[in-house]
Amino acid sequence: MKKLILFLFFIIALTSKSQSQTVKLPDSIYSGKQGGLHVQGVVVDQKNGFVYFSFTDKLLKMDLKGNLIGSVTGFVGHLGDLDLTADGKIYGSLEYKNDAIGKGIKKELGVKTVNEDGFYIAIFDGSRIVRPNMNAEKEDLLRTVYIKEAVDDYNAKVKVGSKEVAHRFACSGIDGVAFAPAMGNPNNAKKFLYVAYGVYGDTARNDNDHQVILKYDIADWGKYEQKLSQDKLHHSGPQKPLEKYFVKTGNSRYGIQNMAYDPSTGNLFAAVYKGSKPQFPNYDLFVIDGKRKPSETYILSDNQKIKVKSLSLLAAGKNDVKSGIRGWSFPYGGTGLLPLGDGLFYISHNSKAKDGQQQSTIYKYKWIGNERNAFELVK
Repeated sequence: MKKLILFLFFIIALTSKSQSQTVKLPDSIYSGKQGGLHVQGVVVDQKNGFVYFSFTDKLLKMDLKGNLIGSVTGFVGHLGDLDLTADGKIYGSLEYKNDAIGKGIKKELGVKTVNEDGFYIAIFDGSRIVRPNMNAEKEDLLRTVYIKEAVDDYNAKVKVGSKEVAHRFACSGIDGVAFAPAMGNPNNAKKFLYVAYGVYGDTARNDNDHQVILKYDIADWGKYEQKLSQDKLHHSGPQKPLEKYFVKTGNSRYGIQNMAYDPSTGNLFAAVYKGSKPQFPNYDLFVIDGKRKPSETYILSDNQKIKVKSLSLLAAGKNDVKSGIRGWSFPYGGTGLLPLGDGLFYISHNSKAKDGQQQSTIYKYKWIGNERNAFELVK
């Protein structure tokens, strides 16, 4: 009897162990052709064996062999970067705006709707995405939370020299999203949601040389979550973020495109479309040092120096002595950057097929982080 009980305990332990293990990740996954709008972000549910791609106007759910499981369509805004919570919810940035980007998306989709400007975090229940072309508004699989801070900065007018210009901090909306511990405390188990601004790449401005990152505690976000209604945008969301951080990288084109927290290093990775101001090194990739606490500094806004909380770039990579900015020149990551653990990442290579359709293949990379190279392709 005793031997039987021990045997049963062994079987239960073995079963529990196998269930807790994540699936083996392939070296690459192909999205398939996805129309005229390019990939914005990617996230992998390692526990359940799914990969999610954001292709601007739709979310794809695929298995790890690249077979389509389901999709969420019907967006007339800009669905951006993605991240995943411990309970399997997919969080993504979602923009509705009437600037060049918004007009370009509507033109590509063939829609003529004019809406107010609004920025949201879209929260998908991945378990409910079970077939292709599920409607973002009509199916019960999506909730949204309004990001008022970003909307206020987007709608604000400020002075740059003698001119009045639109958009405080040159805010063009939101894009990069990531769950990470409090900056300066990477060992803390509690994760916060970090949301990065898009930033216009206007070379004539002197107030758009920092990345802007908002920090939120989503523990009470259930009271804000609303269904998506694209004809009448709601304003249900927190009045203010917990913190608002600035990172001096030099100007980049549309800010942080993809942001991702890597537990193996304790750092926050930020991929951008490089800027064109000649006084900056214009790197594509920056790493924010997660072990250094935020510090107070002054930046220029509305022709005034204002006190803000600043995050520090990692003391690694190329060092531009003139500006003091460190980073890497790396051609990928702006359309998908995902830490997998143990220094491994999935990084998107987006391309356009001969017929004009957009597509992406995510490849497995190893983080190198030396002066010359950020990543090395896993072969």
